[in-house]
Amino acid sequence: MLRHDAPEKILVLHGPNLNLFGRREPHIYGTMTLEQINERMRTLAAKIQVELILFQSNHEGALVDTLHKHMDQVQGGIINPAGLTQYSVSLHDAIKAMPFPVIEVHMSNIAAREEWRHHSIISPAAKGTVQGLGWRSYTAALRALVEMVREKQKA
Repeated sequence: MLRHDAPEKILVLHGPNLNLFGRREPHIYGTMTLEQINERMRTLAAKIQVELILFQSNHEGALVDTLHKHMDQVQGGIINPAGLTQYSVSLHDAIKAMPFPVIEVHMSNIAAREEWRHHSIISPAAKGTVQGLGWRSYTAALRALVEMVREKQKA
C-alpha cells in the first residue's frame, strides 16, 4: 500500500494501434505521437506531483494483465481502449475488479463517428469518460482523476 507521504501512482493504458498516433488518420487523431502525448502526461504529472506508469499494447490480454499487476500499487487508472472499446468484455471485467477509479479516454468524440463506434462496453465499468479533446483528453482525465483520488483520501 502507498505511504501517505508518497505521491499517488496512476496507471495509464493505451490500447491497440495507439502506437501509430501521429501517423494513423491524422485528420481524426492529430499529428502528435504517442510518445509526445506521454511526455505531456509526464510534464503534468510532475507539476501535480503524481507518478505515472505508462503502458501501450496491441494485445487485449497484456492490458488486462497490466491492470492485474498494478491492482494494489496504484490509486487510479486512465485507459484508452481504442479498438477494444466496443468489444472487450475481459477489459470491462478487469476494470470493474479494480479497487481504484478508472477513466476512459478517447482522442476523438466516438459519438460523432461511425455508428458502430457509438457504444462503449468499457464506459459502464469506468468512473467517467473524457473524449473529443484530442491529446487534451488525456491531461483532462489525469487532472480529474487525481482530484478524485485526493478528495477520497481526505474523506
